[in-house]
Amino acid sequence: AAVAVCTSSGVSGQAKPAAAQTPKPAAATQTPKAGAPAQTPKTWADNPTSERAYKVKLDFNRWHDVAELQADLRTLEKAYPKFLKYISLGKSYGGRDLAAMIVNNPDTGADTSKPAMYIEANMHGNEIQGGEICIYTIWYLMENYGKIDKITKLVNERVFYIVPTVNPDGRDYFMHGPGGNARSGHMPVDDDNDYQFDEDGPEDLNGNGVIEQIRKYVPGEGTHRKSIADPRVMEPVGPGEKGDYILLGQEGVDHDGDGRVGEDGPGSYDPNRNFAADWQPSYIQSGAMDYPFELPEAKAVNDFLLAHPNVAGLQTYHNSGGMILRSPGAEQTGEYPASDVRAYDEIGRMGERMLPFYRYLVIWSGLYTVHGGTTDWGNDTLGILSFSNELWNNGQYFTSPELKEQQKDPNSPIAPRVANTFFSDYLEFGDEQTDWKEFNHPQFGKVEIGGATKKTFGRVPPRFMNEELCHRNMAFTLYQAEEMPQTKMGDAKVEKIADGVFKVWLDIQNDGITPTIMAKAAANNVVRPDLLTVEGKGVEVVSASWLPTKFRPAIAQMIDQKDLKRIMLRNGLSGRATRTIQYFVKGTGSISVKYDSVKGGTVQK
Repeated sequence: AAVAVCTSSGVSGQAKPAAAQTPKPAAATQTPKAGAPAQTPKTWADNPTSERAYKVKLDFNRWHDVAELQADLRTLEKAYPKFLKYISLGKSYGGRDLAAMIVNNPDTGADTSKPAMYIEANMHGNEIQGGEICIYTIWYLMENYGKIDKITKLVNERVFYIVPTVNPDGRDYFMHGPGGNARSGHMPVDDDNDYQFDEDGPEDLNGNGVIEQIRKYVPGEGTHRKSIADPRVMEPVGPGEKGDYILLGQEGVDHDGDGRVGEDGPGSYDPNRNFAADWQPSYIQSGAMDYPFELPEAKAVNDFLLAHPNVAGLQTYHNSGGMILRSPGAEQTGEYPASDVRAYDEIGRMGERMLPFYRYLVIWSGLYTVHGGTTDWGNDTLGILSFSNELWNNGQYFTSPELKEQQKDPNSPIAPRVANTFFSDYLEFGDEQTDWKEFNHPQFGKVEIGGATKKTFGRVPPRFMNEELCHRNMAFTLYQAEEMPQTKMGDAKVEKIADGVFKVWLDIQNDGITPTIMAKAAANNVVRPDLLTVEGKGVEVVSASWLPTKFRPAIAQMIDQKDLKRIMLRNGLSGRATRTIQYFVKGTGSISVKYDSVKGGTVQK
């Protein structure tokens, strides 16, 4: 953009060049002239990437509830109104907005005209750190636009649809409550088939803000004993042995008189089993609800993505375990076509380098079977290359190979069964662990309640490690966005064959790893074919063919379609590929060749 510069002769569109000057050596000591303005020394704050230079200051070392997330979105939108647009995808069961942000540079086109990256988080109520990554991503893109070339290019060429929480009911229940049964959304469900809904959930009986465990002392008649390594930890006894304790489950009371405690809490379904791809009823897939998109949150997400077919990449942040997951979710659906797997593998393996302690895995073989999950639905039904990062890995507490070796020793203070208590004691100064204390339970009599870590410990990172988690996962997702399909017109050549007859060669490129149409999507017919069109007054396309290379034009693959001015490419363009189209045309004047891809954008020459 041209910048108007004020000169001595007025306002000009161009600055006058300064006369060349030879720098003088600095004197050891200089006395400023009288009346000269004081020179402010350069400081770290003059660096545009320093914290003090940020336009919007947000904190990423704590967790924000739904109102705070939405307030942060509004703050960012107000600071960057040109690039950001706050929207709502719909309402949760509890009436909360599914707040989202569109990140787009309107100077380079409408958001729907560009390849889009959809990023969501907090599908499960207790998986909260993904929401912080979403806010961090918006903030980082805006704060570094115009400062970091790669970020500027991403914002100019891509669009981002970012949803910090798709389960606001579960998030607020987890954050403001003691934490038990917080994975679900809040549509009522009769979990124990007694014709009552959500009547018997976990309770914080001792009022310490944590849902703990209940144990009862029964000398010589129990199933558990205190761990020798840490007496706060209960461990099962071996075959033929007798323990001194029995575990009575999580903290609560049997409200409905069925002999069970906490078996029918709020919701108690799985929001990530309610999508349309490979959906199975609850007797096959627990928590799936009665039919796909029964949950208002899942339906709102589905409606949004159906209305935005330009979405080419999807990331749904979950936790925990430190995994970069892709579908299929179930073995029975079969592996993806080889070309799709190559794209997933290249991005996933790069992610392993960017995210220490994370592993790139296929859901069904590396984790467990999932029917009706988001990533299957995104890939199989909408043709979107889809990942799910399982955020945080307890192994990140261990920062050296020596510590990993120590973990193998069962008597080590950081052996797996006691590692959480060790780090609670020495990194969090005991704040994350609860001790066992006597309690007079209304049904179980004299018991002890305790033996738990606070609701965030082990599932989300310690606060002092969260900003690194935000940045590394954002960087991986931006890498995926960078490798979405990006169509370009390459070299063109026109050669006269005879009067009014011309041969036209034109390269069409996809610079991203991701194909413009995934092979699975092409097989399922879920993405509109790419279109290659020719426009020109009085121009006739006599023939069209694909050349394996423009340097060997004799080997041509003729295109057998009725209208050669509008060629359909049902398989699109492969990732990191260039195809050369050869036309024979009749006519005079100019022609315009346009490549129109739903997920790769539109270009013309």
